[in-house]
Amino acid sequence: MALGTIALSIALLGLALAIFGLPLAFAGGSWFYVALGLGVLAAGGELVRGRQSGLRIYALVLAAAFVWTLGEVGVDTWQWIPRGALILLAGLVLCLPFVVRRLRDAPERPWKPSLGNGPLVLRAVVLLIAALSAASWFVDPVETRGRLPKVAEMGSAAVDPSGVPYPADDWVAYGGTNLGQRYSALTDITPGTVRGLTVAWEHHTGDLRGDSRTDSKEFTFEATPIKVNGLLYLCTPHNIVEALEPETGKRVWAFDPNMARDNQYQHQTCRGVSYNDSAAYTPPAGTDPTTAEAVAAAIAECPRRIIAASVDARLYALNADTGALCRTFGANGFIDLKAQMPNLRRASYQQTSAPLVTRNLIVLGSAIADNYYADNPSGVIRAFDVRTGAIVWKFDAGKPGETAPLQPGALYEPNSAVAWTQFSADEALGLVYVPFGNRAPDQIGVSRSETDEALVDALAALDLETGRLTWAFRTTYHDLWDRDNPSQPVLLTLPQGGGTVPAILIPTKVGNVWVLDRRTGAPIRPVSEVSVSTRTDIPGEAPSSVQPMSSLSFAPAALTEADMWGVTPFDQIQCRLAFRSNRYDGNPFTPPQASGGAIIWPGNIGVFNWGSVAVDPVHHWMIATPQYLTYLYRLLPRPPGDPEKRLVTADPDSTPGNENLGGPYAVSIAHMRSALGVPCNAPPWGVRVGVNLADGTTAWKHRNGTVAGQKIAGLAVPIPFEMGMLAHGGTLATAGGVAFSGATLDDRIRAYDMQTGEILWTRALPAGGQATPMTYRGKDGRQYVVIAAGGHGSLGTTPGDSVIAFRLD
Repeated sequence: MALGTIALSIALLGLALAIFGLPLAFAGGSWFYVALGLGVLAAGGELVRGRQSGLRIYALVLAAAFVWTLGEVGVDTWQWIPRGALILLAGLVLCLPFVVRRLRDAPERPWKPSLGNGPLVLRAVVLLIAALSAASWFVDPVETRGRLPKVAEMGSAAVDPSGVPYPADDWVAYGGTNLGQRYSALTDITPGTVRGLTVAWEHHTGDLRGDSRTDSKEFTFEATPIKVNGLLYLCTPHNIVEALEPETGKRVWAFDPNMARDNQYQHQTCRGVSYNDSAAYTPPAGTDPTTAEAVAAAIAECPRRIIAASVDARLYALNADTGALCRTFGANGFIDLKAQMPNLRRASYQQTSAPLVTRNLIVLGSAIADNYYADNPSGVIRAFDVRTGAIVWKFDAGKPGETAPLQPGALYEPNSAVAWTQFSADEALGLVYVPFGNRAPDQIGVSRSETDEALVDALAALDLETGRLTWAFRTTYHDLWDRDNPSQPVLLTLPQGGGTVPAILIPTKVGNVWVLDRRTGAPIRPVSEVSVSTRTDIPGEAPSSVQPMSSLSFAPAALTEADMWGVTPFDQIQCRLAFRSNRYDGNPFTPPQASGGAIIWPGNIGVFNWGSVAVDPVHHWMIATPQYLTYLYRLLPRPPGDPEKRLVTADPDSTPGNENLGGPYAVSIAHMRSALGVPCNAPPWGVRVGVNLADGTTAWKHRNGTVAGQKIAGLAVPIPFEMGMLAHGGTLATAGGVAFSGATLDDRIRAYDMQTGEILWTRALPAGGQATPMTYRGKDGRQYVVIAAGGHGSLGTTPGDSVIAFRLD
């Protein structure tokens, strides 16, 4: 290539950098890109004239850029890339002999040391920066390397201190047990044996996303199977329940509830089913004869049953042995959960999580579409008799003091706080734990009463027998950000003051992990309140001036302009300008506004979501996969007198996402990305961590997941760089000391050492594994690890219909 062409390209690169950098500088951001561009332009100008002074100038620019980069971000290779990779590559080209030979004043001895020797100066600078860049790969400021301490021999305990046996041969509930620990006492798979895992079987459900006119875009296979009664039970996105042979994956039976399809469902998924064995149950003395007769008939028809709920809001029971509908349950096998619901509109009321089955009850909340409508159905929590389906009690955040079943013809409280995720229970204490979220609209709190605020984003403990509120702990005040408590609470016993305390953990979207006494809701780990901004342009809005924070927290550090990322300096400039052009108050609680964008960090997908965390209750370890993405919120005022006008979605037949129809504001929610489609906040976007819950310290932290297959400017990244990816799903912990997770966006399942977090084994999945693995022992005496791999529609992972089991050779 001619020197003139290269020189002109260098000059144009500098001009472009200066032009792109000017708006950022005028917005109050860094002037570096302007200075960088002018320096590169000057070097290019000299090179156009064929002078080696252009190489000296370029060397000075490279050195200055490197020093500035170190000052901004330290030794973080991934943050060096947008600041220097492009200009370093150009510098390498300028070092080539054919370029040097074409200079008018090329030195006679190009390797003679001299400050006037432009080629040698540039080559020295390029070589030094390249060497330091190579060395930086062995230094990662994100990582923490350590070991979690053992307090007992691995697998030494078989029963939780609460009296619940740890899962081993079976996996009897969504989280292993109703304690929600996602822990197995099996020890066959260890750090020494895990590399021997191979595929034991792969089952295809056949349930794939259909026509876009009938199936939601967010069609996701998030199921965690249960293993009990000698079978493996799971549900598909269309709520088809299947029973498989645990050792072969062969289908034994399947039941299709013929879910009413609608492409407007916000989430078309089924995370799990539940099990009840009533074969030996007899009603207590004094039971009403009619009730006793109904219970006896139900048990005779279905002594063992699978309890499931569908996206179209029906609760149903199946004979666990045969898959036949239990017609003595509810009305011919089904309960219509929409009955007596106010404000029912298209696709507004759904069920996505596994019903909690505990004692003689089924307890469940609801998944109400976020931001579709300003007035939603009720978020009522209901408990039904597990055998007959008769309603036993209700708890409505809108009327928390009234727990008796609703009278015929009456309606539940409209638009009360919602609990959509998985519940947990402590049968010994007689409590069910309900993680509440927000009430509509998520980003506007002007219509909330004191009663509403008391339970919005609260963890509530309800009496199992009556549904009455025992205690509540608020995790966010006056939520304006969709800070639902999204995770199943985790119950375990922790050491305290020389004794022990029954604890409950609740991970949140902010990144707090609240550690409470599950008897009273009193904090075990310290809680503080931080001052936050209350400035808003929404009439009548009153943001809280303080927000609670836990001492055990994975909330990210405050963003700065330097934290903005990109693949090139150009898209990094764009992200830096977006940071400067939108409001950000330096904490997770910047109020959304109508006059401009608000940066929400972390975004509404949260640091933690429905995958929750896993614990080793014997050693008091927590294994988790925090995630970090930035979002932009903006409230869009709706014209007075036109409450149904769409401001976000133009097509009246499309999903009314974020419209808040019927209300004064729609909300624009956008992932903060560069023009090339990469997140604006610097990686990692996901990590895995190991925490010692005995003292609240994090022993290890590693980037979690690669960028393989992710799109940059529409092109898939072919190299599996371990940058740390979003992990939407859960983790399995085992007494063998190995944790499993398959939730990252690179379609892989990983096993890692629970003490150190080091990856021990990984395999490609045929589709996205946005689910939570589980484990059990088969009749053949071997330990299996199973994960659903069907992809996630909104995250864009590979779709599929696989259930895959691994076992040791």
